[in-house]
Amino acid sequence: MKSKVVTLFIAVSFLWSLLIFRAAYLQFLPQEKLSHLQTKQFQTVITLPARRGSIYDRNGKELAMSSPAYSLYADPKIIENKKQVAKQLAKITGGNSRDIYLKIKDPNKRFIWLDRIINASAGEEIRNLKIRGLGLVEEWKRVYPNDTLLSSTIGFVGKEGQALEGIELMHDSILRGEKKKVSLRRDARGRPLIQDGLLFTETPQGKEMKLTIDADLQYFVEAEMATAIKKFEADGGWAVVLDAKTSAIRAISSLPTFDANKPNAASPTVRRNRCVTDTFEPGSTLKTFVLAHAIEKKIVEPNTNIFCENGAFRIGKRVIHEAEKDHAHGTITVSEVLAYSSNIGTSKIALKLGDQQLKEGLTGFGFGQKLGVDLPGEAKGITVPLPWHDHLLANVSFGQGITVTPLQLANAYAAIANGGILNQPYIVESVTDVETNETITMKPKEIRRVISAETATQMRMMLAGVTGDKGTGQAARVAGYIVGGKTGTAQKIKTEGRGYMKNGYIASFSGFIPANDPQLVIFIALDHPRKGYYGSTVAAPLFSKIASYAVRRDGVAPEILTEKTISKVKQDSLAQRFLNQDKKINIDETTSDIATTNETLTPQMKAFTVREVLSRAASQKIEVKLVGSGRVESTWPEAGQELPSDRHMTVFLK
Repeated sequence: MKSKVVTLFIAVSFLWSLLIFRAAYLQFLPQEKLSHLQTKQFQTVITLPARRGSIYDRNGKELAMSSPAYSLYADPKIIENKKQVAKQLAKITGGNSRDIYLKIKDPNKRFIWLDRIINASAGEEIRNLKIRGLGLVEEWKRVYPNDTLLSSTIGFVGKEGQALEGIELMHDSILRGEKKKVSLRRDARGRPLIQDGLLFTETPQGKEMKLTIDADLQYFVEAEMATAIKKFEADGGWAVVLDAKTSAIRAISSLPTFDANKPNAASPTVRRNRCVTDTFEPGSTLKTFVLAHAIEKKIVEPNTNIFCENGAFRIGKRVIHEAEKDHAHGTITVSEVLAYSSNIGTSKIALKLGDQQLKEGLTGFGFGQKLGVDLPGEAKGITVPLPWHDHLLANVSFGQGITVTPLQLANAYAAIANGGILNQPYIVESVTDVETNETITMKPKEIRRVISAETATQMRMMLAGVTGDKGTGQAARVAGYIVGGKTGTAQKIKTEGRGYMKNGYIASFSGFIPANDPQLVIFIALDHPRKGYYGSTVAAPLFSKIASYAVRRDGVAPEILTEKTISKVKQDSLAQRFLNQDKKINIDETTSDIATTNETLTPQMKAFTVREVLSRAASQKIEVKLVGSGRVESTWPEAGQELPSDRHMTVFLK
């Protein structure tokens, strides 16, 4: 009996020893499996987006930023009076109480998002309700402080922080940073442990981006375009402003536009950056490149005579006419073909080139291919495959049968403006890592040389002739500067079916300023204007306003033409080729009446800031009276009118 008791005691003691040893083992030694079970039971993980990096213009003005916001979540199982809670939340967030109730009525759910990205004041109201089962997560809301400014280019993000359009989408990996996973603690029943109804987190930040855009110039461009669209009853418009030397994008606009803070209110068409994604037939603006390639290939020279058939040129069974009957010409020079925008003269030069040569030249200037701009959705345009029969060849020469993007056309003019180099256009100037303070600056990228420097100089002089007394671009002149450029009036292609829209046109002007040393290239186009449709009367005046503002804002010195400076121009060997011909463009006629700066006239100040107004007024010793606040809407006297003898003017701000 005694031995049985001892044996039982030993057995029980052994079992207890095993249990104590096991308990100690579990208590003091790490166990991955148990740790995983503990984590699974007492913690849940939610993923939060990082704070997106800000986007600035070239002068440091914010174009896109992230501000504090909150996201609301709930544990439906522990929420009481669900219908009442739903009504309270709907009143604060502006949501639908029924939708909120449907989300929280199921007691088996333990975590659900009720609203993502609500403003700070709404978050504070919800927190003060102290409703058990509701929680807030601190996040970041994307804000576009300038509303509609540059919206189709910058793009926007969704409620979940996902990039959807524009620069936000193209450079999402740079701006968004790394997402953060946040552990949310729960009690034994799986309920979230919320302290004061709010979960604070430290989120990483994406890199900051500086653009080549000048926000003030962009504002002026969009304001003037909107005015012109209204005046000519157009469907919309496009504008591109490039740095002539580098093809950096200084302004780019597609109107109508939209508020990037409310993107859902606009259609996909309006949200698209149509300067990059859409194509159109360029019309007469393409003649520049036909002539440039012909001169480069020694087919013609600027002073070569071309017989323009007095306005009617038969090619096979078809007849090519000038845009207007009074534009008919006999024998004129190649320079005058460009200045007068002769369809027949350009067609004859294209026929001399041949289809292979012409397509080679247009391809060289970047047409029919993507330029590689750092913006999404770039279109390459359309060039019809070879061979081109003579009539198609002629049509292409004056901008029909080929489509281009506004950016392509502006960039091709930049190649002429900068001496014959085709550069890759770009909009991102630099990227900065805010944590390391490391900055990467983008450099201009050359694609290829298209024409020689000599040919480019000849073309700049010829394009300056277009804005002369007898040229089609007189309205593009800017007082104090020599302007070079070309008008375009293109028929609008039908959106459905084949052929052209009846009475549908795209009026455009593409050029550079100042022509003697181009700093800026500007392309302007109005889509389907109903009150007037010629590029010379619709787009050229708009170019003049934008160019005038841009060069004065950049501090580009006016060219004061005197007998001395004109003599200097005449002594240039390239200019002499024009002056020695019977049929010539007189340099005196194209510049002398537009280049003099008169200090007695009221300066152009529209869209200036107060600081810019005061600076400009001080430099010209003008006394200014400011009325209102904001930017300049108008002045008295109006720009270009004589200043009073006391040199006082009134500036109206809005």
